[in-house]
Amino acid sequence: MADVVKNYTNGEITVVWQPDKCVHSANCFRNLPSVFNPRINPWIQPHNADSAETIAVVLGCPSGALTLAPPSNPSAD
Repeated sequence: MADVVKNYTNGEITVVWQPDKCVHSANCFRNLPSVFNPRINPWIQPHNADSAETIAVVLGCPSGALTLAPPSNPSAD
């Protein structure tokens, strides 16, 4: 079975979710329900909070199911 990876962006940061790693601790939902809400679809909506708040919650994910995509660096020609 292929690993599922989903990306959610607000244009500034991209939250990466790997559901197979999730242990459902609900830390994300408890700490920032405006962004992480499993009762709506899509359940991650990074545009609903400041990027710094979202980053702090992602970095606190105990399973590593939530991570941040590396920022894209447009090449300078």
